[in-house]
Amino acid sequence: MKRVLITGAAGFLGSHLCDRFIKEGYHVIGIDNLLTGSMSNIEHLFPLKQFEFYHHDITKFVHVAGPLDYIMHFASPASPIDYLKMPIQTLKVGALGTHNMLGVAKAKGARILVASTSEVYGDPLEHPQSEEYWGNVNPVGPRGVYDEAKRFLEAITMAYHNFHGVETRIVRIFNTYGPRMRVDDGRVLPTFFSQAIRGEGLTVFGDGSQTRSFCYVDDLIEGIYRLLLSDYHLPVNIGNPEEITIKAFGEEIIELVGNPKAHLVYKPLPVDDPKIRQPDISKARSILGWEPQVSRAEGLERTVGYFQEVLREEASLPESA
Repeated sequence: MKRVLITGAAGFLGSHLCDRFIKEGYHVIGIDNLLTGSMSNIEHLFPLKQFEFYHHDITKFVHVAGPLDYIMHFASPASPIDYLKMPIQTLKVGALGTHNMLGVAKAKGARILVASTSEVYGDPLEHPQSEEYWGNVNPVGPRGVYDEAKRFLEAITMAYHNFHGVETRIVRIFNTYGPRMRVDDGRVLPTFFSQAIRGEGLTVFGDGSQTRSFCYVDDLIEGIYRLLLSDYHLPVNIGNPEEITIKAFGEEIIELVGNPKAHLVYKPLPVDDPKIRQPDISKARSILGWEPQVSRAEGLERTVGYFQEVLREEASLPESA
């Protein structure tokens, strides 16, 4: 049985990766410091013999007993509300955490896939964004702690590949959604869903003309899995190129949820908020034979019930809870 180590295992994407590798017959070792992850995302795996979990901060020394075939490095705060609250931790996991995991990969002879992000493109001047685009990032702006942590992650990963011969893979993840997202994580989709379900105003920044591209989590996990098993070591965009304005997206959510009290409210645009975001997935198509299969309408239908259930449970909790 092949063994895979997954950092950020209790997070949104990390927990879905745990499920996928269990399904594929791997022994899965999960690590998470639970800063933004939740045990509820992986508690269904605890009865399984092929799953083990360690509550640990990977910016500190990491030891894994026994052989390892693969490492999936997904530990990091990933939403603006998180990395603005935890700027130092975000930089440390991108730098020290990545350094530690690359060291484990080198020691074990394991292939490592690191999770980068579309945020390495910053507020892009190229549209759509291809992997050859170097980005337009403000290193000292409020989003710089996340953007630069991920840019460093890519740089040190390539250094380990070129200097030490470590087998590396780099995925640049665009906006992804699905069950297990935190309702309060600050990203647009969970924010819109929770506001619409509660009958509140959906917060649209600026005039809502900025665009995003949303990929359903099952599609993303499939792309990541294919990238891990490919022979390609340079960055690859994984995301859905179907672009939509934030205003139109908010209107879609309102119609889907069906709460008559939900409406759009407009607030000033945050500093360095990207105006456009759309992946060029030509490489994923040609190298991995991958492209999204789940339409946005279908993905949102699959996701709305999750948010309704979570918010229903929260509403039924006593105030002291």
